[in-house]
This record gives sequence, structure tokens and C-alpha cells, in this order.
Amino acid sequence: MQKSSKLVKLIILSLLGTISFLLFFLNFPVPFLPTPYLKIDFSDVPALIAALIFSPLAGVAVEAIKNLLYLVLSGSGEPIGVTANFLSGVLFIVPVAILYHKYKGVKSIVSGLITGTIIMAVTMSVLNYFVILPAYAWFMGWGTMSDSVKFFTVYAGVLPFNVIKGIVVGMLFVPLFIKMRSWIEQKRANLA
Repeated sequence: MQKSSKLVKLIILSLLGTISFLLFFLNFPVPFLPTPYLKIDFSDVPALIAALIFSPLAGVAVEAIKNLLYLVLSGSGEPIGVTANFLSGVLFIVPVAILYHKYKGVKSIVSGLITGTIIMAVTMSVLNYFVILPAYAWFMGWGTMSDSVKFFTVYAGVLPFNVIKGIVVGMLFVPLFIKMRSWIEQKRANLA
């Protein structure tokens, strides 16, 4: 019985990872931001569902599947953006899952989405300034990026983008969670 439960979990995580990968392509830029390469998508939603059904680690696994599929199948060969997307997804979904598993309710989902948005926005801003933007400039052969360019990119692009993304995904996820709550709780009980 335990083997079949693990197999079902693996199948669900694989399916959610694939759905997340497909949702990754349905994206749009935020028109007033100076960073058109940052695009909002809803690929974190399947990872949130996995994290709520199983554990925060299951959500991380779905994020990993999505980004590995993208890296392998998109042909971009650009690992820095994929790594940044993985990190931002993990920073967003883990607080939601932790608060949900502790308090189990719509309030915990909303609190988790707010917390996840703040953690994602602040941490990704710091990571972009010190690690991601310099690594991307190096990878693209642009040389060293000046502090003023990094600061402007983070302050006017990365920070507001992540706040907006967290709000948009959260506004979609709360009603979705309310509709799916009994199904999620049933799956949690069956697969625990």
C-alpha cells in the first residue's frame, strides 16, 4: 500500500510540474516597468497546490520540475534566469505552505501569500543586486554592471515586479483555493 501511495504522489508531482511548465509560457510583462524581460505567469499555482496537498518540499519539487523542463526544452541554454525563477518560486510558495500546514484555513493562505510576497520581493532584490544581475552580465559578456545600473534595475524593476507578481498570483489563488479546498484536504487525507 505504501508503494502505491508513493507512486501516486510521484505521478501527481510530475503532472503538476508539467502543468506548471506549460503555464510558464502564458506570461505577460508589466507595462510600466523598465524590465520587459520580467514577466508575470501563473506557473507557481501548481507548485502551491502540491505544497498544500503534501508539504513545502513537494512544492519545491514542482518548481524544480518546471524549471528543469524549461531549461532542457526551451533551448535557451540560459541557466541564470531559470535559477532566479526557481528561487523566486520557492521563496513565494514555502511560506504559504508552512502557514497553511500549521493553521489550515483561508486566513493562513492569505497570510502566507502576503508573507511569501514580501520574502520573495525582498530576497530577490538582494540576490539580484549582489548575485543574479552580475552573473547575468558576466554570462552575456557585458562586463561588470555598475552599482547605479544594478540599483535602478532592482529598485525600479525587480522589487515592484515581485510585489505585483505576488499580488496577482495571490488574487488568483485565493478564490481557486476556496473552490478547491475540500479536494485539497481530501487528497491530503488520502495521501498522508
